[in-house]
Amino acid sequence: MVVKEDTAVEAPAAPRRESHARGWKGLGWGFLVKLLLMGVVNAFGISVILSAWAAESWVILGASVVLLLIADWVYFSKRALPLKYLLPGLAFLFIFQIFTLGYTGYVAFTNYGTGHAGSMQQAVDAALIQDERRVPDSPTYPLSVVRQGDVVGFAISDDGEVKVGTEEQPLQVVDGAETAESGAPTTVPDWEVVPRAELLSDRELQDAVLNLRVPMSDEAEAGSLRTREGSRGTIYTSSLEWDADAKTLTDTESGVVYSPNDRGRFVGDDGTTLPTGWYVNVGFDNFVRAVTDSSLAGPLLQVTWWTFAFALLSVIVSFAVGLLFAIVYNDDRVRGRKVIRTLLILPYAFPAFMSALLWRGMLNAEFGVINELFFGGASIGWLSSEFLARFSVLFVNVWLSYPYWFLVTTGALQALPADTLEAATLDGAGRWRKFQSVVLPLLLVSTAPLAIASFAFSFNNFTIIYMLTEGGPAFVGNQARLGATDILISAIYKISGVSGGVADYGLASALSIVVFIVIGAISAVAFRQTRKLEEYQ
Repeated sequence: MVVKEDTAVEAPAAPRRESHARGWKGLGWGFLVKLLLMGVVNAFGISVILSAWAAESWVILGASVVLLLIADWVYFSKRALPLKYLLPGLAFLFIFQIFTLGYTGYVAFTNYGTGHAGSMQQAVDAALIQDERRVPDSPTYPLSVVRQGDVVGFAISDDGEVKVGTEEQPLQVVDGAETAESGAPTTVPDWEVVPRAELLSDRELQDAVLNLRVPMSDEAEAGSLRTREGSRGTIYTSSLEWDADAKTLTDTESGVVYSPNDRGRFVGDDGTTLPTGWYVNVGFDNFVRAVTDSSLAGPLLQVTWWTFAFALLSVIVSFAVGLLFAIVYNDDRVRGRKVIRTLLILPYAFPAFMSALLWRGMLNAEFGVINELFFGGASIGWLSSEFLARFSVLFVNVWLSYPYWFLVTTGALQALPADTLEAATLDGAGRWRKFQSVVLPLLLVSTAPLAIASFAFSFNNFTIIYMLTEGGPAFVGNQARLGATDILISAIYKISGVSGGVADYGLASALSIVVFIVIGAISAVAFRQTRKLEEYQ
């Protein structure tokens, strides 16, 4: 009997499933790097939020919280892939453009500036400090001058306790300090006690010590500690008393009561005002004052028309000069074209502020090279006469700008369609006719947007004005120190008080908004008009 072998094929065994522990490949380097970067972003965002909370800047705090939450959601969510690439640009756009513009608009409707730089409570503290007088029966404390880096403070001995404070930090008790037999602290932890010999020999340090006032506590009414010789401290307090409920300051000596008004000032019942105020909303007052204040409206009007003239002439003249050189040195018959072209663009290669300073020295009336070489040493006031200063500013700006237009128009000329030029020649057009009817319209198609951008740049060309003339020569009798060569941007800089003098950030912001609107409107109209040039293509 034959026994048949079992031919059935056994099914292959199912693959053994790995456990989750063996199958997990880890988070991956990409996720770890993202986690690290987001940790840095969150740390920075939290620090900004805490700073805004401490400064009571609620708008910045709210915006920071929203941006941080959006960033965490975008970069830890799988549904927001496009936003992972768009969010950084949108965040920077919001921070550096939209927020800046919005804050400028907010300041434009306030009286923020010198004398109105803080809140009402800060104005109260400043008034109490400014009115401080030495308390007649005040105790005298043994005192040592201490410092921590650039920060100078006082250390005193008060009933066996050593207290240390600075202008920003009220007196606080410190442990581990040592005192001399006179009671003056000799060793203070984390502070360097300034030797008496150094204090007597360092004039700058002496002035800092004599002007230093250290608050006795967080309450301004408690007075401050001051010294006249650097070894003893005395309490100074103000004769003004602050009533937080009534929001009034009362002079205890004269009895005058100072009440707040709607302009951010404390006004007494005798008509006097305290020097320090606070910023409040003033509506459109800054815009109205710019055109109605007799001491400001006249100079601003002259600055405005000169700004438009300077911007227009800078673009037109530099474009014309650049185009002229481009036409001349685009001709194959001119020898050494490459070398000459290189020399012509040299002004464009130097930083504008250095070139302006160089021209300022060359145009000096007494020692300038221009007067010495070209006018026989005559004392011509290129920068002191209104007309000559404006001419000089315009000339230097054209000298700096024409290489740009030389490069642009050279490229545009070489890109003109040869068949169009040849057709014009065959039709009998001469050189001028061909330039007027064919070359220039075709050039304007490609250069008009650049001309608009150049106009906006010249309209706000702060560098050339400030480095060459600083806006001078100054107009007579204007508080903002505006001058004949000032343009709106340099006038705003002076009104803001950054360069010295009385600061008026509200008015400066209002003028900035006006400049923004003017540039935006002109650019919009100009770009609309440039579409008509496309008919020549």
